[in-house]
Amino acid sequence: MLDPTVCRSARLARDARFDGCFVTAVTTTGIYCRPICPATPPRERNVRYFESALAAAEAGFRPCLRCRPDSAPDSPAWRGSHTTLERALRLIDEGALESGSLARLCERLGIGERYLRRLFQASIGVSPKAYALHRQCLFAKQLLHDSDLPIAEVAYASGFGSLRRFNASFKDRVGLAPREIRRGRGNPRGDLCLWLAYRPPYAWEALRAFHAARAIPGLEWLGEHHYGRTFCWGEARGHFTAEHHPQRHAFRVRLVTDVPARLAPVVRRIRRLLDLDADTATIEAHLAHTLPGLPLIQGLRLPGTWSPFEAGVRAILGQQITVAAARRLVEGLVTRLGEPTREGHYHFPDPAAIATDDLDDLGMPEARRATLRRFAAWYARGEAGDDPGTWTVLKGIGPWTARYAALRGTAHPDIWLAGDAGLRRALPLLAGSDPAAASPWRSYLTLQLWSQDPEPRTMEPRP
Repeated sequence: MLDPTVCRSARLARDARFDGCFVTAVTTTGIYCRPICPATPPRERNVRYFESALAAAEAGFRPCLRCRPDSAPDSPAWRGSHTTLERALRLIDEGALESGSLARLCERLGIGERYLRRLFQASIGVSPKAYALHRQCLFAKQLLHDSDLPIAEVAYASGFGSLRRFNASFKDRVGLAPREIRRGRGNPRGDLCLWLAYRPPYAWEALRAFHAARAIPGLEWLGEHHYGRTFCWGEARGHFTAEHHPQRHAFRVRLVTDVPARLAPVVRRIRRLLDLDADTATIEAHLAHTLPGLPLIQGLRLPGTWSPFEAGVRAILGQQITVAAARRLVEGLVTRLGEPTREGHYHFPDPAAIATDDLDDLGMPEARRATLRRFAAWYARGEAGDDPGTWTVLKGIGPWTARYAALRGTAHPDIWLAGDAGLRRALPLLAGSDPAAASPWRSYLTLQLWSQDPEPRTMEPRP
């Protein structure tokens, strides 16, 4: 439950650490805002607080055009510890109800439609389809503000099948017609460039250092203030560059794709890769309480990869060798089997390409090559699933490999890599405390300990 006293203090201070954790609705104007809204703060008697933009919209309020709630980090209010709800939200965010039916979504979740509707009503207060429609409209609003895409292309990029349905849904959910948003946008930008916000602090230097040791030439590029890479999402191919702007608590993302209709799940994947929706203040408060005495680096984020499959391949190739050697293996795989782009880059190889190649040129033991081919073939047949925790049924993939893939490929927040050499060296920092006490944030504890390893890390984490 929201504490009105805390919410009032946060909005009056425009505290960016609370951005996305709640919204402020003003009864006299019918508008809801982020806590960081630059407008003159309303009087407290005219304010209502909601845990999410969706809750405010369901109560009849429309989003502010100055602070743009469509750009805020995701609220953690819905996520909780309910695994089925978490998976359902993730699949809907990736377009499950845009390209498929509710029945198909329930089949993937292994539950009935009635149970899913009841779960959404109890946790969020709306149906799954209403949630999906709200997400589509807010993403369309962001595109109307930040891009020069024609309104028809914005509609399709947001997952709407027709311009007429888009206009009607947008007017109903946002309270304005799409052309009214576009008319007040200001100067055109000439390219697809989105601002993706996060809650500060954000330990960019630590994340940059992690990627710098593992970035694959041709697949990824890294600078003092930016990270970029190529990507594949279904039929879509493209690349992005995310530039860090700490003064705005956001990344400016330049995005190029050949299938604009798949923009929404691509942007969601970029947010996950950069771990932009983590509430590090809450996470670190939990770690400080359960592991007293542990020195904490503020704002650490999980270093993501584009997909669970890529994370699995990297984990298999990196077993028990140095970081540099693992990087050379991944680079060899990408340049050998990756699809080249017109810009001279490569896409990460698809499962079928790896499964049908002998991989002899990689220079690694036959047992590991066989494991990689089995894993790729399993993935190509669609049998692997989206949860690396289930991969241990495959010969050659143990619990450690599956957990490492979950940490980097799905941003799972509660992974502990028992037996890792770097973690063992850093365990004295816990002063005898049990790492299990850090649950459900053990992935962030892992990053904290890795970052404070008393010896330079020359090896990939390994069992």
